[in-house]
Amino acid sequence: MRLINVEIELIRNADITNANDDLIKEEDIKRMTVNALVDTGASTLVINESIAQQLNLTEVEKTEALLADGSLQKVRIVTGVEVRFKNRRTVVDAVVVPGNAEVLLGAIALEGMDVIIDMQNDELRIPPERPYLKGVSLRGIKL
Repeated sequence: MRLINVEIELIRNADITNANDDLIKEEDIKRMTVNALVDTGASTLVINESIAQQLNLTEVEKTEALLADGSLQKVRIVTGVEVRFKNRRTVVDAVVVPGNAEVLLGAIALEGMDVIIDMQNDELRIPPERPYLKGVSLRGIKL
């Protein structure tokens, strides 16, 4: 298995809300396109300090994260990061690691966008049976 890297857009979700409320202009929304490693071993989105600062993300807590080598690292958790891949989007919290660490696109963000990891072709794809909308299950709800 080779590593799968994808181009994603990260957006400060609070700016989208502010633009919708006419508090800021559309062009003032903080956003950036980054290359991310698809990592199902990471629980959520992992970004570096530089990205968190550029997007002006709000810290909600500090905690320790278990790294792949088994060590613990003190990290910050920020909230309100919109992740976009092709025609999919989700809003997640992100773990902020020091330095210029690689962006990791973890399980929660992948699930939120309802995407498929195609191991045979080493790519992230939109499910062919749901090309336009991410799947939503409303079991037990009668409309």
